[in-house]
Amino acid sequence: MPDHDQTHTGAEAAQERAAVASQVLSPDTGAVAGPPPTPAGSAGQAHSHGAGADAQPASHLHPEGSFDLADHPVPTGREEVWRFTPLKRLRRLTDGSAEASGKVVVDVSAGPEVRVETVGRDDARLGSVHKPGDRVSAQAWTSFGQATVVTVPAEARPADPVVVTVRGEAAEGASYAHTFVDVQPYAEAVVVLDHVGSATYADNVELSVGDGAKVTLVSVQDWADDAVHAGHQALRIGRDAHVRHVVVTFGGDLVRLHSHLSYAGPGGEVEALGLYFADADQHLEHRLFVDHNQPHTRSNVEYKGALQGAGAHTVWVGDVLIRKVAEGIQTYEHNRNLMLTDGCRADSVPNLEIETGEIEGAGHASATGRFDDEQLFYLQSRGVPADEARRLVVHGFFADLIRHIGVPQLRERLMGHVEEELERSVGLPPASSTAVPASSGAAQEVGA
Repeated sequence: MPDHDQTHTGAEAAQERAAVASQVLSPDTGAVAGPPPTPAGSAGQAHSHGAGADAQPASHLHPEGSFDLADHPVPTGREEVWRFTPLKRLRRLTDGSAEASGKVVVDVSAGPEVRVETVGRDDARLGSVHKPGDRVSAQAWTSFGQATVVTVPAEARPADPVVVTVRGEAAEGASYAHTFVDVQPYAEAVVVLDHVGSATYADNVELSVGDGAKVTLVSVQDWADDAVHAGHQALRIGRDAHVRHVVVTFGGDLVRLHSHLSYAGPGGEVEALGLYFADADQHLEHRLFVDHNQPHTRSNVEYKGALQGAGAHTVWVGDVLIRKVAEGIQTYEHNRNLMLTDGCRADSVPNLEIETGEIEGAGHASATGRFDDEQLFYLQSRGVPADEARRLVVHGFFADLIRHIGVPQLRERLMGHVEEELERSVGLPPASSTAVPASSGAAQEVGA
């Protein structure tokens, strides 16, 4: 601590106060004292996260992005954004040594009013929404060969969801991909990103939502048990647009998804929903950044997860930044985790960073625990067997969220997955089918 008997100049006193505040407001508390240290490779760079962004984000979790791979140091695991991730299980996706010899096929099923393109790296739309913020995202950006672009024209309302199926055919060798979805003004659409099969996969997904549009983007990670997926999804929401962003993760050995949501005009609304179920030795990590960079915007975040089996590990990090220009906004984020067996670990880190007091409301909450004994007792006291009571409690935990997703084509499939997971821990046969209708459309193979 400083010697208070000493005489300081005004500048020295300011530096001293900043140093003390930095010790008191540690990163673990979610608070921020002063500007964060400049990340390597970003010195002197301008920062922008859409119109109205007047300063670099205060969050040390989200440094300035760059398309240059050299600007992103290889993570060691000691960095705040990597401290939960078992880097060795990422199969060298972080250091650039993973051989780009994998095989992933992209298949798009869409109505006649939707335009689907395969474009080269020089397409001007690519990179207009997302700028890589970490090494894996930058590696995916520099390594993909062709990108898939889906365009929903202005005022169009496709009757069926646009389904982008990403199918991995082998876990050996890495695959990199890029997807751009453009939903133009006043259109309404449902877009499903469906990840299946075996792969070592890193990708970037960009969603541009025009003014007044309504979009539901669902990302399903239904990988085989040996898959590794490190993905980044960036969404830019236009004036008075409404977006429902849904992340559902069941499969994979390791899945690490980062979602970045920002606004291109006032009046935008975001509903971010997440559902995940981790088994023994499975690592499922979800990171969410909501950047309120426009006034009178809304966001509501609700993620729910269940864990069972020794070594099951889930990570949820939710960060909401409210900038000085974002007056009149409203935001809330909530994460709940249900532990079904011993030997599980759930890390949950909600953060709020507020730069203006002129807001309607902001809050966050996190809860992790086992079955509610009162709920189980109530069911068993009415003749429901113990195992079936456990099943009903988990059903209630997930069912409301699944109904709220608003995509009828996915409800049966998702509840079927929950049933299959419960069969492993409870030992009762599934109560619903997981059959999924086959899709059709042009296929694109994704390699290096």
